[in-house]
Amino acid sequence: MTAQTVISPQYPPHIDVTKTPLAYGDRAVPRLNKELNDANLVMRQRAVRSLSDYLHDPEHIATALREGIAESLKNLLSDADVTIREKSLECLNIIAQHAIGRDVFLDQGILIPVSNLWDDKEDIVRRNAHRTLKMVSETPLGAEGLVQSKLVPKLVTKLPDELDEIKILILDELHFCMAIDTTDALATEGMETLTALLVHTNVDIKGRAARNIMDLSVPLAGKNKAVEVGTVPHLVKLLEDEDVTVRANAAGALMMITITTKGKYTAINSGALEPLVNLLSDERSTEIKVNALKAITCLSEAPEGREWLGQHVEKISELMTDKNPAVVKHATIAVNIITWRP
Repeated sequence: MTAQTVISPQYPPHIDVTKTPLAYGDRAVPRLNKELNDANLVMRQRAVRSLSDYLHDPEHIATALREGIAESLKNLLSDADVTIREKSLECLNIIAQHAIGRDVFLDQGILIPVSNLWDDKEDIVRRNAHRTLKMVSETPLGAEGLVQSKLVPKLVTKLPDELDEIKILILDELHFCMAIDTTDALATEGMETLTALLVHTNVDIKGRAARNIMDLSVPLAGKNKAVEVGTVPHLVKLLEDEDVTVRANAAGALMMITITTKGKYTAINSGALEPLVNLLSDERSTEIKVNALKAITCLSEAPEGREWLGQHVEKISELMTDKNPAVVKHATIAVNIITWRP
């Protein structure tokens, strides 16, 4: 029997039919950009997949931006095809990891088109949209861009009903934005929304919620709102949480809220003194000790707090010889306030 050649209709195993082949050298990006704007759906899908791989090399970012790739991706965000929206966001997320890319988001008005996809019916699209703007918000200039674009109220509104994975991204976005300005978050019931998350079963969510409450409590209006909506008792309960980060953030939030007289008495009446003192024995986190000491110092400014803490001044004094200078500093301040007599 003689051997016969069989012509297979299948592509060779090393050929990926979902991606467009890249042109050589300087022609690669212009060709990709042209195909991103092609009327043919398959052509656009293949181009955006290839671009995602291409952008993973940092050396290609500047070239792509010079050729107008960002504008093409911005247009693709409104494409009817879910794959194109998802992969376009993936490309923008890669671009946002570089300073030159974050500047493009602000200069070319890409923030709003990306934020529009927070309403997308596909989970993966919404997740990629939040991942992308979280990356942008990690710099002060990017966070300011989100705040000025009035995206904070929308983030707060989205928070209660999103998937847990996306909730975490939203909490991070809000964290960076509230470092710039807390006004919009407070005005859209941000404190109430975050307080509700303090009882969430997901450790990452309740830990971030406590951290964000600390952010939101920096201005006086935030401190007062925390007292008003019943945030303090929930934070006191979290001082005994199993997770180190949750305990540290809860103590930090109380540290902020108890600066005011209302905050002091609300915390004392909620039973904050004993768990705060107990946190001083926690050897797993310096942050826990420092935050607890700061909160204790605030509470010792109230006569009732000073009287109770006077019985535990010896335990607090032990930290004045701690190996960490920050702990020593705040333990010394706490002891001086507690033992002060007119």
